[in-house]
Amino acid sequence: MNIDIEKLDFDKADGLIPAIVQDAATGTVLMVGYQNRMACKQTLECGKVVFWSRTKKRLWVKGESSGNVLAIVDILSDCDNDALVYLVNAPLATCHKGDFSCFQKHQSFDFLSTLSTLIEMRKDKRPEQSYTTTLFDSGLDRIAQKLGEEAVEMVIAAKNSDDDSFLGESADLLFHFLVLCAEKNISYDAVIDTLRERQVG
Repeated sequence: MNIDIEKLDFDKADGLIPAIVQDAATGTVLMVGYQNRMACKQTLECGKVVFWSRTKKRLWVKGESSGNVLAIVDILSDCDNDALVYLVNAPLATCHKGDFSCFQKHQSFDFLSTLSTLIEMRKDKRPEQSYTTTLFDSGLDRIAQKLGEEAVEMVIAAKNSDDDSFLGESADLLFHFLVLCAEKNISYDAVIDTLRERQVG
């Protein structure tokens, strides 16, 4: 995070520069905000993205109320030193509407890709009191068995008239599928690439 605030050009836009936020893991653009010199200074000091609110006329830390803070991995400035890109460890919801990204076009893909990355981190860190940790601790056979159980439960839910139950079981199936991929060291992106190849074929 080698950024010299004194070299940034705040004069072109009345003391503000655009700050683009990207997920460090996937490259997904999450949001765009604005910073003045003080916001940049505080960002560097605390390691979380701080913006200048043009409506409230004050500094604000992204996630100060929701808890969805943007922890910085790296900072890039453009060739004119009048815009910044923040690469962050993205929360599952960056947008104030509860979405992964403020840019909706590929929202579903982005969310699954981010969830896959989070699951891989859980596999590596094994945090205590995490359901995902208990799955990884149980081993490949149990994870595969659990996925099979979730698939059966989804099929049963599909034959009933309760759409909420079907949605819940479908979400469980997708989650356990991603856990199995992580256990086998197969990336979610590799699965998507396989689907793309079939579509082209």
